[in-house]
Amino acid sequence: MLQQFFILCSGADSAILKTCSNGEQNKYVGIGATVFFTALMAFIACSYALYTVFSTIYVSIFFGLLWSLLIFNLDRFIVSTIKKRDSFKKEFLPALPRIILAIIIAVVISKPLEIKIFEKEINQVLLEQKNNLSLANQQQILQQYTPEISALKNNIITLKNEILLKEKETNTLYAIYISEAEGTAGTKLLGKGPVYQEKREKHDASLLELQALKETNNQKITVIEKQISKLKEEYNNAINTSQPIIDGFDGLMARINALKKLPWLPSFFIFLLFLTIETSPIIAKLLSPKGEYDWKLEDQESSIKTWVNQKTQQREQLLETDIYLNNKIYSEIKEEKEVYTYKKEKAKEVLKKQANAFYHIQVKQT
Repeated sequence: MLQQFFILCSGADSAILKTCSNGEQNKYVGIGATVFFTALMAFIACSYALYTVFSTIYVSIFFGLLWSLLIFNLDRFIVSTIKKRDSFKKEFLPALPRIILAIIIAVVISKPLEIKIFEKEINQVLLEQKNNLSLANQQQILQQYTPEISALKNNIITLKNEILLKEKETNTLYAIYISEAEGTAGTKLLGKGPVYQEKREKHDASLLELQALKETNNQKITVIEKQISKLKEEYNNAINTSQPIIDGFDGLMARINALKKLPWLPSFFIFLLFLTIETSPIIAKLLSPKGEYDWKLEDQESSIKTWVNQKTQQREQLLETDIYLNNKIYSEIKEEKEVYTYKKEKAKEVLKKQANAFYHIQVKQT
């Protein structure tokens, strides 16, 4: 039963192959098994590739099954249409497009399995890429908020500098009226005279201005700090919103690009393995000598071709003979007076009937 299934997979004519030797049957069993297992690997590869995209096992299995059936049908068609000829060149040229198609199929099948085989290494590459993307994303978002935050911080510095400047001015006035009281500066008269009182009043006025300035500027600073806190909160929200997108950067295309960053040699050998599997039925059929099955198949095709050509030739000869006889018969009939007289009488009858019919129509209309 398994042997018959693999023969079916090979695309060979089972009726002809049953009349061949066991060795010839085993050859096509091997070719059919290769076709079957290639389709099986195509199912695994496609299901895994779609699972990385949809993350749904049932959808992946369904489309993986469809893809494997397509690959199976293509491989079976490729193998079954290669006919053994008398020269390798006549066999190779028709098989060349099929070999190119087999290479394309091998690439499509091998790539998802390479991604699965090197999954840990690919995850490491993706982790580095995600970290770089996160840093770049933070930097880009920060650039959007930095000018506004910097302007607000500069406003705070300006307000604080106004306070410091007023404090410095007040402290200077304080030092002046104290020095006047001690007699170390100004009038250099010890005691609290009129000059001292004047300088003391200037200091007290400046102190009141300083307190008012501090109260006003601190309120402004509080408002600005709230604005800065709000911008920082928006910045953090923007990062938190965009981070899941970066965390989800592990789809099929991302993994294929990550695979390219790994050393190419292991991936290339895996591709060669699948290329060998995919092209092995074609290569085996090209390199194998013309066997018993090929001779019997060629004999069957040749007999059908001969029979079709014979029927076509007979129909052409029959048509040619029929045309010749018809031409000859009608040319002889054309010369007979009896046929002429009979045809003339019938034509007269037809004309009379047409005239009578026309007359009756005219009478009814009047």
